[in-house]
Amino acid sequence: MGPLRHFRVLYVQVLIGVVLGLLIGALWPRFGAELKPLGDAFVKLIKMAVAPVIFCTVAGGIARMRDLKAFGRLGLKTILYFEVVSTFALLLGLVVGELLHPGKGFNVDPASLDAKIGAAYAAQAAHEQGLVAYLLNLIPDTFVGAFAKGDLLQVLVIAILTGFACTRLGEFGERAAGVLDDIAKLFFGVIGVIVKFAPIGAFGAMAFTIGKYGLGALVNLGALIGTFYLTSALFVLVVLGAIAALSGFSILKYLAYIREELLIVLGASSSEAVLPQIMQKLQRLGAGKTTVGLVIPTGYSFNLDGTNIYMTLATLFLAQATNTPLSWTQEASLLGIAMLTSKGASGVTGAGFITLAATLAVIPDLPIAALALLVGVDRFMSECRAITNLIGNGVAALVVAGWENDLDRDQLARELDRGPDLGPEPVLATAEAD
Repeated sequence: MGPLRHFRVLYVQVLIGVVLGLLIGALWPRFGAELKPLGDAFVKLIKMAVAPVIFCTVAGGIARMRDLKAFGRLGLKTILYFEVVSTFALLLGLVVGELLHPGKGFNVDPASLDAKIGAAYAAQAAHEQGLVAYLLNLIPDTFVGAFAKGDLLQVLVIAILTGFACTRLGEFGERAAGVLDDIAKLFFGVIGVIVKFAPIGAFGAMAFTIGKYGLGALVNLGALIGTFYLTSALFVLVVLGAIAALSGFSILKYLAYIREELLIVLGASSSEAVLPQIMQKLQRLGAGKTTVGLVIPTGYSFNLDGTNIYMTLATLFLAQATNTPLSWTQEASLLGIAMLTSKGASGVTGAGFITLAATLAVIPDLPIAALALLVGVDRFMSECRAITNLIGNGVAALVVAGWENDLDRDQLARELDRGPDLGPEPVLATAEAD
């Protein structure tokens, strides 16, 4: 049973699915492209359970908080962390783009590109832009509307209001919190069933990506893709590694601990595909349920480190490829604009490309038609964006939990040293109170 035991481990099965998908897409591209529904179905199944998990976890956690001021303090620290780290990610993309010049030598004439592609993405990005519209969109039309649409920020708002209400209802509120915990356990059980299909989902998504876009796209824009992956790796290992070290844990041990989730995201190109699982693992690492429940869903809109790197690096690439000079003033403006537009991105596939279109739309010297250069390879970079976003949000939850004394550091060290469970079944964290 020795070697065969490893094939029963989820991350090994997912890795096999990714490799098989890559081979199918490369050898039989048309057939590989037709396997897209396998990946889409897995992501939809996971997203089906995400909203109830977030609602029950956050509402139940707040309901049991003795000091509601602590929740406000937690929110402020979370936003502060997001802004600082996101700015580092944007700056890193700019610096690497200026040093390596991934777009140098392309000499692309924007007039030769299909302007309709860039215009379509720009129009999609411009839909309901603006601070007021964004804030109003946080309020769902109905209580169940947020769950029906799967809007995580709307669900988070409802969960916070529900948790506050429970704290004012005395004994009844305590009983309601217990019911929320029980419902959360139920949905964690549902996720335990769904996650068994992760290898099939990863297989289908990878086969589609390679089959539709082909390995040739990787060769044509290999400089950009390689630079983006290198920059993301530097951000994870150096920036997040330093933050993790200052917080008392190793980034390499953390990456090993979430390797199943990383492989699923690699296949699905969406960090939302593992949102419930990463919340479970962070609680298993000793982070408090309320902290995890607030930081992770909020981070999916406000702390997208991979998307931030992509936005500044890709903008410089397009400027260099079309021989469009950008002054330091324009690059500073790009940084400021990206800090705003990046907050509208989500963890789903392709959101980073739409956000890039919103950023380019406000730099008149850079033709929006240049986006056509990236269409064929965006899917390959989407995988890296999603993985970096996932890692960044996990580190954020552990750091903020440490700031709030809501982190069991002994449990964190013990779990990271022990590593993830290597059994055939994924071990699911329950929604017990902190």
